Amino acid sequence: MAQPRTQAHIALFAVNLIYGANYTVAKSLMPGVIGPSGFILVRVVGASLLFWALMPLYRERVSWADVPRLLLCAVLGVALNQLMFFQGLMRTSALHASLIMVVAPILVLVFAAVLIGERVTRAKVAGILLGATGASLLLWLSAQGGDAGSTLLGDVCILINAASYALYLVLVKPLMRKYSAVTIMAWTFLFGTVMVLPFGAHETAKVDWQGLAMGQWIAIAFVVLLVTFVVYLLNTWALRRVEPSVVGTYIYLQPVMAIAFGWLYLWLGWMPGEGNAPTPDPGIAHLLSAACIFFGVHLVNRADRQGST
Repeated sequence: MAQPRTQAHIALFAVNLIYGANYTVAKSLMPGVIGPSGFILVRVVGASLLFWALMPLYRERVSWADVPRLLLCAVLGVALNQLMFFQGLMRTSALHASLIMVVAPILVLVFAAVLIGERVTRAKVAGILLGATGASLLLWLSAQGGDAGSTLLGDVCILINAASYALYLVLVKPLMRKYSAVTIMAWTFLFGTVMVLPFGAHETAKVDWQGLAMGQWIAIAFVVLLVTFVVYLLNTWALRRVEPSVVGTYIYLQPVMAIAFGWLYLWLGWMPGEGNAPTPDPGIAHLLSAACIFFGVHLVNRADRQGST
């Protein structure tokens, strides 16, 4: 049993590594190349096609009784989650958005305990709170320019995004006992495509696809293949092997990864996107906040391993 759980933790680390790289890559495309809602449509349609291309390998029939849950997962995990995040990000500061997302692992723990009876231990609570402390410190250190541009509406959108993703992680867990990750994602993204189509069709139609540079095509491919297809597949696959609260806790790694990739991009001299602020030089406080996050994740992971024995 230990090996599959270890593989799940490796997968979750990879997921948040990809998310960390995505902040700058996605920034290079929006809004100059494509609007946020149009970009969401491209992501969802592209990932849906990839998931359905794999479906002949599995040949699983979905029970009609599970269709309502799949529809709800599409609403929470694809449509509402992504639309609210991008709409919120346009109306609030990156600092506010990142700080509000810190509540996602806490919401996952609460939803999992209430809806599917996940066991809440002191170690899990301590790990989540320690991770939240580290993430908040890291984000505060990154907020040298203040939080100008924040609005209440934007903050509410980000909060809805965090709550919808947390609830999605909990509701999709029971489906993992019956179907493969590919089957669940294929149907979820198919339903999600229908839901986001009215919001993104206009912005997608305005894109000058023939005029895109090779680097922009590579960035789009990265977001569709890795940030959407691979990330959702690995997240769902990992949920079969660990509790939702463990998956949620890995969210705390994203600020660390984002800043680490910011330093890497700066060192390479590649900082796409007009809105990218210079990445601060690492100091003791940055290292301390990263240590809090990693130790918090370790506490939750240890509690998860102990609960499985």
